[in-house]
Amino acid sequence: MNSKNTLRLKLIVLNFIEFAVWGAYLTSLGRYLGSIGMGSNIKWFFAMQGIVSIFMPTLMGIVADRKIEAQKVLALCHAIAGVFMAGAGVYCLTSGSSVQFAPLFTLYSISLAFFMPTIALVNSVAYNALTKEGMDPVKDYPPIRVFGTIGFICSMLLTNFLTIGGVRMQETCFQLISSGTLSIVMFVYSLTMPRCAVNKGGKAQSLVDALGLKAFSLFKNGQFAIFFIFSMLLGASLQITNGYANAFLASFGFNPAFADTFAVKNSNALIAISQASETLCILLIPFCMRKFGIKNVILIAMFAWVGRFAFFGLGNPAMPGVLLFVLSCIVYGFAFDFFNISGSLYVEQNAAPDIRSSAQGLFMLMTNGLGATFGTLAAGAVIDACDVFHNPAAWPKAWYIFAAYSLVIAVAFMIAFKDPAKKSPTITPTAAPASTSPR
Repeated sequence: MNSKNTLRLKLIVLNFIEFAVWGAYLTSLGRYLGSIGMGSNIKWFFAMQGIVSIFMPTLMGIVADRKIEAQKVLALCHAIAGVFMAGAGVYCLTSGSSVQFAPLFTLYSISLAFFMPTIALVNSVAYNALTKEGMDPVKDYPPIRVFGTIGFICSMLLTNFLTIGGVRMQETCFQLISSGTLSIVMFVYSLTMPRCAVNKGGKAQSLVDALGLKAFSLFKNGQFAIFFIFSMLLGASLQITNGYANAFLASFGFNPAFADTFAVKNSNALIAISQASETLCILLIPFCMRKFGIKNVILIAMFAWVGRFAFFGLGNPAMPGVLLFVLSCIVYGFAFDFFNISGSLYVEQNAAPDIRSSAQGLFMLMTNGLGATFGTLAAGAVIDACDVFHNPAAWPKAWYIFAAYSLVIAVAFMIAFKDPAKKSPTITPTAAPASTSPR
């Protein structure tokens, strides 16, 4: 095997483990929390993901740029994240039925604060390695990055099907221990990556430049302001199904007519269709961008979110109702990828070159930071108001509220946002932006 293929294999493994860490618990944590009486606190666990995303990736990025080699920062972050995530699982395991919110949330939050920066750090380490080998990151990295999504799916399926003491891992705290263990593996493996340069000297940057705050000047442009505001509003939808879909499917288990259905017993496996769809939808983006333009592709994503939530509200685990759950998972690929990647391309094509990278950071801040945080807390308020954990029959009402919200956002965007001058993107299915999707 030549050196380039060896590097590809190493980076495939790097991405596979990176996202397997996340897939071990992201879509099943809500089910476990609901089973231990913390259903009303699910929103805080998923909001924390957005909160730490506002500042931790930037801080760790500065450390990797100026203080410590990026592959070592990646390893250090995974070491800390792994110890605290495994610690959260061990705490739950030893506490039995007496798990308390404060210690669990504290351990989980510290782990998350150090895990979220690793998503960007993996990209940096990979770009550095590919460049050193004389390869083109834009061309060569996306086919490698897709194995991250495959790792996420495999980890989800392991959490779904592995039983411990006769109980599926998706219903237990062992999912946290599994995630923490994978992070420790990633800590060791990261140290085998090629060294990354550290810019300890060079021209000093102002704090504004270092934190990418110059990109906020884009709000002076009316259409950019509209775009970023709607990015935040739509970003509110990103974590709703991650937090609540599994708990929702588990609620059907109280109905004898649905208790033994595949969707109830294997909810994580059903939800994994969403990630499979996400992978396939990436391939459609270049065609749709050329055919429909950025505005219409974003609108497809927005209306797909309407379908994502509405199909959950309309479906049930038995045939033919379960087909609506499957359809909800299929449209997720359009909802997630079409917005994230087309939004990133809009920024790339319309922001000035000197602030383009900062503008991409601002886009992610608005969606996965502020939008996901406020959206998760607002969704939690809806869930609490519907009292679904005491009245499972109220779940459809909650999903319809989320669908109605997405519909209002889509219609308002259609009216407010002007289609930019159509530029034919020069991307190919293997050259789509690699870092826009968190999975």
